[in-house]
Order: sequence, then structure tokens, then C-alpha cells
Amino acid sequence: QVQLVESGGGLVQAGGSLRLSCAASGRLFGSYALGWFRQAPGKEREFVVAISWNGGTTVSADSVKGRFTISRDNAKNTVYVQMNTLKPEDTAVYYCAARRPGMVTPSTRNWDYDYWGQGTQVTVSS
Repeated sequence: QVQLVESGGGLVQAGGSLRLSCAASGRLFGSYALGWFRQAPGKEREFVVAISWNGGTTVSADSVKGRFTISRDNAKNTVYVQMNTLKPEDTAVYYCAARRPGMVTPSTRNWDYDYWGQGTQVTVSS
């Protein structure tokens, strides 16, 4: 069982930056891929960024390419997303997600992820 806890959300002005963190429980952190998704009010949950087991491969949604960067520290059981040049349309609840141990490649599909955090709110004001 993997438990995920996000932190780092908040209120920021357009053009600003935030870094979200997601801490995972368990000893197998380095054996699975991770991703970030987001859900705005009235909209479906959408893919944001994802990273492979060793950080060697990352995938980003077109809407955040060049602005958001995902990274992981396997020694700290933590994955991050650095969000720069934030826009009001980035406002959403952001969720960290983990594939099950052994699934090492990142995916853009939410049904490929078995474990989810509780989410952290990001609000970007114009």
C-alpha cells in the first residue's frame, strides 16, 4: 500500500511560481512511476505531468510544457512539480498519483494510477 500526501498549494498571482511536493510512504518508492493531475471546478480530472521510476523520462501536458517541471528524490520518497509562469487557468486541485510497484513508465492516463493523494488547492489570481 502506498500513501501519498501533497503539500505546497496556495494562492499566487498570475506569473508567479509554486512548488508542490508529494511524500510517499513505503520502501518501494523507487520502483514505480508517479504523476500529477488536476481538477478544476466543473471539469474532469486532467493529466499534468509524470515521471518514470528513476526520473529519466518525463511527460507533460501541452498546456504546461515549458512552465511546469516534475522531479523526484528517491532518497526522500518525494516527488515535486515546479510550476512557473502560473496562469488563472491553472487554478485547480492538484493530485499526486502513483502507479503500483513495478510499473516504472509514466502514463498520462488516470486509470493507470493505483494510488492517489488527497489533493492540494492551487489558486492563481489575475
